[in-house]
Amino acid sequence: MLDTGLPQARTSPAPDSDRGRRGFLRAALGSGFAAAVLPVVAQTEIRTDAVGLEVGEVTIDVAGFKMPAYRAAPAGRSNLPVVLVVSEIFGVHEHIADVARRFAKLGYLAIAPELFVRQGDAGSYGEIARLIAEVISQVPDAQVMADLDATVAWARTHGGDTSRLAITGFCWGGRITWLYSAHNPTVKAGVAWYGRLVGAPSALTPRHPLDLAGDLKAPVLGLYGGQDSGIPLDTVDKMKAALSGGPAAATASRFVIYPDAPHAFHADYRPSYRKDAADDGWQRCQAWLRSHGVA
Repeated sequence: MLDTGLPQARTSPAPDSDRGRRGFLRAALGSGFAAAVLPVVAQTEIRTDAVGLEVGEVTIDVAGFKMPAYRAAPAGRSNLPVVLVVSEIFGVHEHIADVARRFAKLGYLAIAPELFVRQGDAGSYGEIARLIAEVISQVPDAQVMADLDATVAWARTHGGDTSRLAITGFCWGGRITWLYSAHNPTVKAGVAWYGRLVGAPSALTPRHPLDLAGDLKAPVLGLYGGQDSGIPLDTVDKMKAALSGGPAAATASRFVIYPDAPHAFHADYRPSYRKDAADDGWQRCQAWLRSHGVA
């Protein structure tokens, strides 16, 4: 089974998701919510405006493929620290765009690439099981690493100072945060929000964070929920043990466990949201990036 960290039974009525196979068809990346998370809670906790920012969809060339991404940055500024924002399995919908704007308000060039676009339109799927089977499980880790490398290259020529590079991600993106922090030696710091740490190897996902603890190039802060049914705390303990015997970036990595928080406690548009844990995690995320020379 694919390591998503999500409860596999949660579904919602599915629209005709055949259009997912025809590629990226949403009119505006980062607008609206993915079908699989509807209905959202009546009032999302945080809505970040774009005042003083340059925001919107950009296109990133990946060896001739045109990958869409959502970019947010302070308007009229350059030489900005860069943060890659990696989505949940739902793709770059309104919540991920809002997180990018939050970083931009702090002075970052934040970029959220649509990493599932070759396999389908994640936002169009109303049924999580079908989304995982038809899109997410078909995405190779090697493709994701190359897409993120291309995103960093784009940032370098569009106002970003990639000597101050960070990555953060949620759920599926949390796992990718660990992987990319082991892949790219220019990353200064990572923050992984409830990303799975262990899994069975496959052709598309040959190694998982636990397997890569000894290869970390940047320290990672792991933010996890003590009530996350998809990520048992014993897997966190295994990761801590693996990190303790690794290189400097591994031994500098840290975990924060929120005992009463479930999976997706940062997602303020979902019932899983826990304000206290989300607020504390956001403050710790900012401090982590500052302490490792990103901000």
